[in-house]
Amino acid sequence: MSRLLARLRIEPFTLALVGTVVLASVLPARGAFAELLGHLTGAMIALLFFLHGARLAWATVRAGLLHWRLQLVIFATTFAVFPAIGVALGHLLSGVMSRDLLMGIIYLCLLPSTVQSSIAFTSMARGNVPAAICAASFSNIVGVVVTPVLVGLAMSVSGHSGIDGSAIRTILMQLLAPFVLGQILQPWVGNWVRARKKLLMPVDRGSILMVVYSAFSAAVIGGIWQAFGWTDLGLVLAVDALILVGVLVLTTRASRAMGFGHEDEIAIVFCGSKKSLASGVPMANAIFPAASIGAVLLPIMLFHQIQLIACSVLAQRYARRPEPGAPLPAGVEPTGAGLAAAGLSPAAARS
Repeated sequence: MSRLLARLRIEPFTLALVGTVVLASVLPARGAFAELLGHLTGAMIALLFFLHGARLAWATVRAGLLHWRLQLVIFATTFAVFPAIGVALGHLLSGVMSRDLLMGIIYLCLLPSTVQSSIAFTSMARGNVPAAICAASFSNIVGVVVTPVLVGLAMSVSGHSGIDGSAIRTILMQLLAPFVLGQILQPWVGNWVRARKKLLMPVDRGSILMVVYSAFSAAVIGGIWQAFGWTDLGLVLAVDALILVGVLVLTTRASRAMGFGHEDEIAIVFCGSKKSLASGVPMANAIFPAASIGAVLLPIMLFHQIQLIACSVLAQRYARRPEPGAPLPAGVEPTGAGLAAAGLSPAAARS
């Protein structure tokens, strides 16, 4: 079974997400159980952000921030280019896609980058891992504040209602405050948390599954599967894929045009093109009405799997480039034309 999943490039967590949606569709949480689940989910999310704060060492932040040009490009892609794409799609798809799904597409474009997969793919592709660690971590820290602000602005520009004061208070108390507390206690508990990396995964993924179950339970009770069909899902998949391909091409060409080396290009491509399901789900739980969360989360859930498949293939392609100092393949001239014919960039030959 594991070999089959590896061939299909479907990770077990994706199957868990699908299973959670199916469970919510068949046995949605109702009444007192739904209320209890909401409290437990909030506590789990708070613990998750506390552990993220406790794990991130200031030395990592300082080292990555020294490479300010790379960090600026990734930050601009995540919180400027992506939001511009989301607002543009909000106008182009108005009347074509339902309101809640369209909000989900826009929301997807406003999220911070992933942490684990951005770093993992950068490492797999032999890129600048320290810079990727800093960029992905910094994106998630800033995203707790910036994403809700962008949601309010983008939704207003796109003709949708923004976020209210209660959503902002929830984000501050449930996400930002635990993270800040973790950072304050990091000198004392940081080494203990970092030495137990497996501690974070069940909290990380468990909180996502709890929010997804709670969100889709409310959505099922509100009639989500009567409102959306296979055509809607196919349209969301197509839009997600178009967004990802566009940003991958943009970050690749921009990093080369700006003169970044191959390792830096890899960090820019993988950190700049990702969107975090782990951050997006709890923030959506705080920002959007319960009846809308299920539909809003569909685009990011589908984007999550698409980005894993595409970036896995891309990382393996990057990893096949020659090692530094290794001779070029037989018959390849060390010129721009010769390298291009061999599928290599001049930066690849240098790195």
